[in-house]
Amino acid sequence: MSSDKRWPSDWVRAVLPTCILQAIAGSDDAYGYRVIQVLRGAGFDGLSGGTLYPALNRLETDGFVSSEWREGDAGPGKKFYSLTPEGRQRLHESARDWNRFSVLIMDLLEEKKAH
Repeated sequence: MSSDKRWPSDWVRAVLPTCILQAIAGSDDAYGYRVIQVLRGAGFDGLSGGTLYPALNRLETDGFVSSEWREGDAGPGKKFYSLTPEGRQRLHESARDWNRFSVLIMDLLEEKKAH
């Protein structure tokens, strides 16, 4: 089952920037297709370039990632992404906040089950 059927699109949109930052932080070769592979491996099966690249552009515009073109060995060059110091801080804060938020939701849902 693809993630766009499993997860509501508004949930994916809400968490995608944080997940992109994590995918970039955890990769030495963070180019667009590689980021998609990492995120698909994490369960974002329906993720496409049409979703990823606008989000990457926003993260770059906001100063959380930087990019550079590198020549390809046997083909066209690729745009590689890395976190800026602001991006590392954003990732840290977002991860902390998502953890707190998910605990809040889980507690609320468990409370509902108890009633």
